Amino acid sequence: MNANKSAQAPLFRASNIGKSFNSVRVLEDISLDIGYGEVVALLGENGAGKSTFSSIVAGALAPSKGSMFLAGEPYAPNGPGAAMAQGINMIHQEIHLLPDLSVAENVFLGHLPISRGMIDRQTMHRETEKQLRRLGLDISPQTPVRQLKIAAQQLVEIARALTLNSRLLILDEPTAALGKDETELLFKQIEELKKEGVSFIYISHRMDEIARIADKVVVMRDGHLIARHDSGRTDVSVLVSQMVGRPIERLFPELPEPLDATVLRVDRLSDKSGRFHDVSFAVRAGEIFGIAGIVGAGRTELVQAIAGLSAVSQGEVLLDDRPLPANNVQAAIHAGVVLIPEDRKTEGVILNQTIAENLAYCNLDSLSSYGVVAHQRMAAFARERIAMLGIKGSAGQMLDKLSGGNQQKVVIAKWIARNPKVIILDEPTRGIDMGARAAIYELIIDLSKTGVSVIVVSSDLEEVIGLSHRVMVMARGCSQGILHRPQIAPDSIMTLATA
Repeated sequence: MNANKSAQAPLFRASNIGKSFNSVRVLEDISLDIGYGEVVALLGENGAGKSTFSSIVAGALAPSKGSMFLAGEPYAPNGPGAAMAQGINMIHQEIHLLPDLSVAENVFLGHLPISRGMIDRQTMHRETEKQLRRLGLDISPQTPVRQLKIAAQQLVEIARALTLNSRLLILDEPTAALGKDETELLFKQIEELKKEGVSFIYISHRMDEIARIADKVVVMRDGHLIARHDSGRTDVSVLVSQMVGRPIERLFPELPEPLDATVLRVDRLSDKSGRFHDVSFAVRAGEIFGIAGIVGAGRTELVQAIAGLSAVSQGEVLLDDRPLPANNVQAAIHAGVVLIPEDRKTEGVILNQTIAENLAYCNLDSLSSYGVVAHQRMAAFARERIAMLGIKGSAGQMLDKLSGGNQQKVVIAKWIARNPKVIILDEPTRGIDMGARAAIYELIIDLSKTGVSVIVVSSDLEEVIGLSHRVMVMARGCSQGILHRPQIAPDSIMTLATA
């Protein structure tokens, strides 16, 4: 790193950046400096302008006004490729890998090493393995990406950026799919890169991460830069208030008392593929039952089996003391057990279709007559659900135009329209801003008040602690114990999760 250059100018400077789409102004006079080896956290609700600003920095969008500088020189990339060539890379929350190519091919896509006119696969595999090892990822560079879990794919994205000798990395919710151990490895890598002068724009809704990793915090709201803080350890209540424009006194509403009646019972359930085994628990009416554990503990596989999405080798699931047919998702849905999946974009919604269409797909039996769905009936149903859940959008709006929080509300809305007895939410607020998280927490509490049994799977300890009456902790496919409310705490959960 050039010390004189560092003293004269920051690595990156944005001056009065603005952006308009037709007559709609989405960014207004954003000015920001990022020093060499500095992590600047960018906070704000979905729609605050974080993604638009980041896309301008990464060359995907051109600003409508303002200017940028990199290492003291004018910076105006004409596309992401030009930004990458100058050392600026953005790692998106959504995975942008080609599933049928290998890990190494994805890591070096666009800059393949060439020797004697041919792809130098030996170098490609060696360098990929080096970066994977730095991130603690023990997989072969020749593994097809589609065989990897989301957490591993996210780390491959990061490994790809590391091979490009980046000077400024923009990380958009980089830990959304990572467990505690993987997150720790990422943070250690960030610290090492900082020592080499690499800088970061870090976008996250997890306040504990901001306090841990950020040197500075910038808060955006409605396209404006609202506040700057010279430390990541700024009071959370101050940051949240600045993000949403109003104080949030309590993120988690008070838990109602569950009823005595047991609705769901899981008895010694084991997966045919060995991903979990001998798991037993029961959930009462109106109870919120949390499931915690590190990535790979078998949490998602367990709830998928309960919802009839995968085969089991032994044990059973009982609803109101009646066994549910194994590996039969339709039977589970009709009995009243529904699952809000972990990956809403690929498993929860159809992004290129409307809110009304998405809401209708799970409710065609109640919306159709003689196999035909009337458009007016579907639209009225959508308007009712939009109003009920406070979805910011119209019935005819495409899902890909909604924020993550509103997409998640659509997924929840389509299933609660069926009046389920048990609703399972797998990572319900992944990648969702603080204001939308609070709204979803209120919705979960409201469901429990009506007697619905709720199961919440979450990697966010604050979330699983704040929402749950009881928490079952899993490790290596087994239940390590069930904690009751007075015992539920981060240390007690992690002690069991790492046992």
